[in-house]
Amino acid sequence: MIPRQTEIIVRQRLAHTPAVVLLGPRQVGKTTLARQIAQDWPTGSIYLDLERPTDRNKMQEADAYLRAQGNKLIILDEIHRLPGVFEILRGIIDERRRAGQRSGHFLLLGSAALDLMQQSSETLAGRVAYLDIAPLDIGEAYTAQINEPTLWLRGGFPESLLAPDDSVSMTWRRDFIRSYLERDVPMFAPRMPAQTIARLWTMIGHQQGGMLNQSRIASALGVANPTVDRYIDLLVDLQLLRRLAPFSGNVGKRLVKSPKVYVRDSGILHALLSLETLDDLLGHPVCGLSYEGHCIESLVVSAGDRRTPYFYRSQGGAEIDLIFEKGGKPEIAIEVKRSMTPSPEKGFSTACDDLEIEQRYVVYPGSEVIPLRQGAQAISLHSLAEKLRA
Repeated sequence: MIPRQTEIIVRQRLAHTPAVVLLGPRQVGKTTLARQIAQDWPTGSIYLDLERPTDRNKMQEADAYLRAQGNKLIILDEIHRLPGVFEILRGIIDERRRAGQRSGHFLLLGSAALDLMQQSSETLAGRVAYLDIAPLDIGEAYTAQINEPTLWLRGGFPESLLAPDDSVSMTWRRDFIRSYLERDVPMFAPRMPAQTIARLWTMIGHQQGGMLNQSRIASALGVANPTVDRYIDLLVDLQLLRRLAPFSGNVGKRLVKSPKVYVRDSGILHALLSLETLDDLLGHPVCGLSYEGHCIESLVVSAGDRRTPYFYRSQGGAEIDLIFEKGGKPEIAIEVKRSMTPSPEKGFSTACDDLEIEQRYVVYPGSEVIPLRQGAQAISLHSLAEKLRA
């Protein structure tokens, strides 16, 4: 098992919060992580997969069953299958609080679903912590001695990344995409046609990192603009797309206001575009933007919720691929260059000056830290991710 950075955070939250909801796409490693935590839980643990009929049957009398487990850590997988359990959990948690029990007892796993989060937050307000688990990032791959080109090509889903060869990895990712379209889309959004979602997902892949033009997409799909918005919301909610917002601070410039959209996992992007090998990828027009998305995703995950990510682009052409804002002030500017001789564009320096950002980085595939003009540094993805995580 590859050690996950999220495990430390989950254990910390469970020590201080009655319930933790761990959200992430299927096959990302939620169950493996939960079982790892359960192995050494001091008061014992119990794991229920609510997609299995036998485990769902145990929850027919959920209140009595859960109370009978005492102080065990109770893990409920695929919690969206039993949303009514949140009211029962609230009663149990409140009783334990009155008895002076403060430690965590419930770890709830599920695919990110708006209805699930809305219901749990309304029912368990003040009693629950939410954590996202993403595919393996650059730091986790580095720890497992997996090189960056392999992570970029195959993406961070463990079964894809650890496959014996590129062909097996591609087969797994195609099956993953098909499973989402045939199973999850009908479950989470029964009125949304899966084939139209598939076309949208592929279209966004071809325009990786591009400005979201809903009118053009709506015309190509033959649907209305608000419908496209709902489709994209679904894929964002399932953590399959990232919608990166433009920075809109008061800088006295005319700024681009449309968000950028990325397929979050680079391996899924390459499967959507049928790019099986590194040679296929390097010869495709999406190569540069694929690498940009790969870097942005790892950096955003590494930064966690302490900083808010944006991009910046003015109508005059000044641009920053990724900005991290903290306390209302942009503090880190990042440009991505898939070149061993990186050099920031003039528009990057101009934008940094406009926003008064001193920490300026150019991420590139090399390993050395190289001083660049205008106070920028060329740095590897892994090194910058570690800086952000620290």
